[in-house]
Amino acid sequence: MTLLNHRAEGPSSAPPLLLGPSLGTSYALWDEVAPELSISHRVVRWDLPGHGGSAAGLIKAGATVGDLAGLVLALADSLGIERFGYAGVSLGGAVGLHLAVHRPERLSSLAVICSSAHFNGSSPWEERAALVRREGLAALAENADARWFAGDFTVPRLVRDHRDADPEAYAACCDALAAFDLRDRLAEIAVPALLVAGREDPATPPSHLREIADAVPGATLVELPGASHLAPAQCPEAVLTALRAHLGQGASRGMAVRREVLGDAHVDRAQDRQTPFTARFQDFISRYAWGEIWTDPTLSRRERSMITLTALVAHGHYDELAMHVRAARRNGLTPEEIGAVLLQTAVYCGVPAANSAFATAQRVLAEEDGTS
Repeated sequence: MTLLNHRAEGPSSAPPLLLGPSLGTSYALWDEVAPELSISHRVVRWDLPGHGGSAAGLIKAGATVGDLAGLVLALADSLGIERFGYAGVSLGGAVGLHLAVHRPERLSSLAVICSSAHFNGSSPWEERAALVRREGLAALAENADARWFAGDFTVPRLVRDHRDADPEAYAACCDALAAFDLRDRLAEIAVPALLVAGREDPATPPSHLREIADAVPGATLVELPGASHLAPAQCPEAVLTALRAHLGQGASRGMAVRREVLGDAHVDRAQDRQTPFTARFQDFISRYAWGEIWTDPTLSRRERSMITLTALVAHGHYDELAMHVRAARRNGLTPEEIGAVLLQTAVYCGVPAANSAFATAQRVLAEEDGTS
């Protein structure tokens, strides 16, 4: 299968983050932002069909944003990425909104930059698609700076990428924008969402981002003075600041869940024991284990407790088992259910392992009941 052209940066073990481009640009739109984000993330930025290095044949006339989202998921699958953070500009942002509504299990977070839940109706995009199919992209590229940037700012490479894009693929992307309208689905978005608006953006003005922020539960809105439509190119530091704060929410969300599951006393002890040597590991646990895995709604906390108990018995981690027996009670498991889980481990992990596990669990449950 032909995949979207892409560039991957950052450690393969880091949390994945996919970056989507605006119509007419390539992944060069993220040149001033992606290298900084790759310090803490596995950053994958991709090109639209017929843009940059992506094949024009990946998209056909009458395409939808859903079709583009499917190409992004195919790319993620090819890279072994199941869940990922996503940030996109304009059409790239629309792809993120589509994923958040239709494939929420794939997203850990969403940032929508200089984009919209609708793009002012179908007529302007149908007219632009017809113009490009008829005359090509040269005329549009000539006034790209006025559409993309505030003041006399420009990025020659992006303008060149606009001029060099495949006209038919560009027109098919216009078809996708013409048909896009998710306003009636925004309230369904449950992933942490950041909206970034450029105050000088004529294409998707701040009111469009405010509309999304008002509808998406818990969303954050940031407006950037001096930014037009391609904010990551014109105001990279401001975009970086917003994205870093947004992407760092995993640690704070994770810490909240960690306290809910393990209890304040345990987490406080762990925090008190933290040293400069262990600080990054503690952050990793809060951000990844608790902020990414335990917050995934696919499994309930009860189910996660059962799985965790089994895994700890299998590996003989009895100190951790004691902690997670307490967590299992906090997550709603009864002593009888915990006993049933441990009995199951006798079959698949071995009787000696289950014997030690029952001893550990009995001690913890007795302490919880105040009988010892």
